[in-house]
Amino acid sequence: MRRREFIRLAGATLAAGVSTKHSARAQSWPDRAIKLIVPYAPGGATDLIARPWADKLSQAFGQQFVVENRGGASGMIGVEAASKAPPDGYTLLLTPNNPLTILPSLRKMPYDAANGFEPIARIGDMVCGFVIHPAVGPKTFQEMVDYAKKNPGKLAFGSSGLGTATQLRLEMLKLKAGIDILHVPYRGGADSLTDVLANNVQMMNELSSLPHVKAGKLILLNVNHSERNPDFPDVPTLTELGIPGADVPIWYSLWGPAGLSKDIVQKLNTRIADIAQTDDMKARMRAIGAAMLMQTPEQLAKHLIDDTKSNAELIRAANIKLE
Repeated sequence: MRRREFIRLAGATLAAGVSTKHSARAQSWPDRAIKLIVPYAPGGATDLIARPWADKLSQAFGQQFVVENRGGASGMIGVEAASKAPPDGYTLLLTPNNPLTILPSLRKMPYDAANGFEPIARIGDMVCGFVIHPAVGPKTFQEMVDYAKKNPGKLAFGSSGLGTATQLRLEMLKLKAGIDILHVPYRGGADSLTDVLANNVQMMNELSSLPHVKAGKLILLNVNHSERNPDFPDVPTLTELGIPGADVPIWYSLWGPAGLSKDIVQKLNTRIADIAQTDDMKARMRAIGAAMLMQTPEQLAKHLIDDTKSNAELIRAANIKLE
């Protein structure tokens, strides 16, 4: 046998062996606990969504899905860690869109948001809106806008951090309504909630605020979503209030490091779609103010591109910069 032909056949045999080995690993996956990196602190919106999914996925696969909170730098620290993990299916990223579709338009990133991850599934959309402390005075969205116009800079808004989707919601509101509200960035939604409840800052826009709206400690002024929140049927959407196209959607999804087996991706997507149809999961998501909109991995990949473009346009229009 000629040397060149021998090398070709040997290479093909090696490749087939590697492919068979990867396929076998994917079929046996999971055979140990899976780490879910959540790039924000405990108690915030991402953590609230991650916990029910971790429980359900643990039940579905018979292995523990363990939430690991790695907050900091508006989500970048946890996302970078996930991007560097081995693509074996035992480290996954559960994140809002912010670190993937907003921050890349604002600063140089330590990971490739567009190509550094394998899309798995979209798992929830935030159905909440701007809340305000009752002591401020305004009880409706229009009353808040009127107050802000008469008192420029007096209202303060607590976001999950610089360059987050919650900041973009504020910037969009300021741009569309022509008002001046002070932006106060925090390390996450749990931290900003503490100060809003104490009236140190007056407003926020996070899932974690909704239980306090139900308790009468905060007032929900509107909903940033295409439909009203079923738990607050009398609170209008921004579109209904005459400010269309201003929602700045906040959506959550599951990703693996680049190179994750397509078989594992499909296993996860199929189980997630099944879980999303159960009455129990629908109730758990509704309880925290999240709607489930399922997508295939291919649809999620396209949505990432579209959302990145939309957010980049807003960042330019509002001249948002990280100080």
